[in-house]
Amino acid sequence: MTRCLDCGAERETDQCPTCGLTSAAAEVMLRRRLVRRTALFLVGAIIFVPASQVFPPLEEDGILIFVGVLFFLVLGLGLWMVNRANHGREIEVIKRVYFGLLPVPWILAALLFINGKFDAAPPRPETVSVVGKFSMPGFLRTERLVVTSWRQGRAVERLQVSRDDYGRFRPGDSVIVEVQSGVVGIPWVYAVYRP
Repeated sequence: MTRCLDCGAERETDQCPTCGLTSAAAEVMLRRRLVRRTALFLVGAIIFVPASQVFPPLEEDGILIFVGVLFFLVLGLGLWMVNRANHGREIEVIKRVYFGLLPVPWILAALLFINGKFDAAPPRPETVSVVGKFSMPGFLRTERLVVTSWRQGRAVERLQVSRDDYGRFRPGDSVIVEVQSGVVGIPWVYAVYRP
């Protein structure tokens, strides 16, 4: 007994008793659904990058790495699912995992935006010194300052700054970083300036 590729109902014949589609028609419907939902996932992953820079979290590098791994995992699951469907194998579990991961970039982008937008606590100033800086060229250009860390167990922090601030600060400069704790507990950088 196999499951219908479209609705997931158990079927014993080529035609599904629930949705009425044959195996070939169900595969076509599955591909259409995959294309639409994958496009929605890709838009969410693309929107996540600038959304994460509006209220930049301290752990931005780790969050971006997580979204990148998720991106390739979801695309790999989609390709694996299509390959298994072509060979007439069971895909119901993979399909549920795949469709469950699709809204994650949208949820993370909304979470980071809400975390900063509705944070009413006053920023906490931390005095640090600039250790280095780097600029990442590309379509979404980012400039970062590498500063000494004020957090326990960390040597440095990588802070996203504006292009003007990037040009103003030099290694060895003393700077004040205003940090907010965030509504959902993700600390983010409010401002970076000279003492």
